[in-house]
Amino acid sequence: MSDNGPQPGRVAGKRVLVTGAARGMGRNHAVRLAEEGADLILVDICESLPEVEYPLSSPEDLDETARLVEKCGGRAVTSVVDVRDAAALTEAVDAAVSELGGLDAAVANAGVLTVGTWETTTSEQWRTVVDVNLIGSWNTCAAALPHLVDRGGSLVLISSAAGLKGTPLHLPYTASKHGVVGLSRALANELAAQNVRVNTVHPTGVPTGMTPESLHGLLGESRPDLVPIFLNALPIVMAEAIDISNAVLFLISDESRYVTGLEFKVDAGVTLR
Repeated sequence: MSDNGPQPGRVAGKRVLVTGAARGMGRNHAVRLAEEGADLILVDICESLPEVEYPLSSPEDLDETARLVEKCGGRAVTSVVDVRDAAALTEAVDAAVSELGGLDAAVANAGVLTVGTWETTTSEQWRTVVDVNLIGSWNTCAAALPHLVDRGGSLVLISSAAGLKGTPLHLPYTASKHGVVGLSRALANELAAQNVRVNTVHPTGVPTGMTPESLHGLLGESRPDLVPIFLNALPIVMAEAIDISNAVLFLISDESRYVTGLEFKVDAGVTLR
C-alpha cells in the first residue's frame, strides 16, 4: 500500500538565511529552498556601489524575492542591510530569527566582481571586493552561528570556480573566493563538534546581474591568450542559477548530514582545464 499524498519537502520546516537575496543566484536559492519547504530570511544591500561597474539590486527586487518565496508557501523576512556591517547584519538576523522561531542554515551568497588587469585594479576595488566577498561571508557566518551551535545546522558559502583556479583579470575576486575556501575549511574543523557543517559551492559562469561588460572587451582585445582559462569542459557557455541552487539545497538538506568541508563544484569542468 503506497501513500500518494503530498510528500514533505527536502528542507521542510528549516529556517534559512540567504544574503544577496534580492536577485540573481540569491533569489534563486531562496525560491528553490521555499519550494522544498523552507522559511527564509532575505538580506541584501539594495543599492549600488561606486567600485562595481554593474548596478546592484533595488528594494523592489528584494520585495519580489519575498513575494516569490511566499508564493511557494514559505515565510519570508526581509532586511536591507550591507553584509560588510557586522553589527547591523547581526541585529537584522537576530530579529528575523526571533520572528521565525529559530535558524537552521545560512547561505553566504552576497558577492561582487570587479574587472581589470593587475596594474589597473585600484586599492578601492580590492577593499570593496574583499570586504563584501570574504569578510561579508564571515559576518554572515558570525551572525548565524549563535543560533546554530546548540542544535547543529549548515553553513553554505558561495565561492566560485575562481576559488579553486587562478582565474585572471579579476584578482581581488579570485583572491577573495580562495579566502572563502580557507574560511570554510577552518570553520568546518572548528564547528564539527557542534554538528555544524560548513561547505563551499563553486559555480562556473551563471547569467545573473553580475555582468561586468568590460571582461569581454579585455579578453577580446587585450588578452585573447587568456580566453581558454574561462572555457568550460562541458559544451555550455554558462550554467543556470537552478544548477547552483540545487547544490545549495542538497547541502542544507539532511541528505548531506555527514558532508562537511566539501568544495562542491558545479562548474561544467572549467576547473579541470
